[in-house]
Amino acid sequence: MSYQLYRNTTLGNSLQESLDDLIQARQITPGLALHVLLEFDKAIGRALSNNVKAKMSFKGALQTYRFCDNVWTFVLGNVEFREPHLPEIHVDKMKIVACDAKGSVDVVA
Repeated sequence: MSYQLYRNTTLGNSLQESLDDLIQARQITPGLALHVLLEFDKAIGRALSNNVKAKMSFKGALQTYRFCDNVWTFVLGNVEFREPHLPEIHVDKMKIVACDAKGSVDVVA
């Protein structure tokens, strides 16, 4: 499946701004921009799945959880991150969105 989760990252926002500029300059159509964004959604998912090998453990207090449209959302408080050979990191709040990565290519808004 392909989700639009990564469009709100620095890379995704930059891509959207560039596409908007190209649309306003009439160099591409809105349809082509949408196609580029859909390809970005698929490519970023593949890249993260195939290229990221780092592992980190964390623990925290579960504040809320939700399961809707095959997407799990967890909000944790007082979270500790641990990675070998690095100092521990603490954050007050963390949100995890977990989506099914297998199956056909669908877009969830």
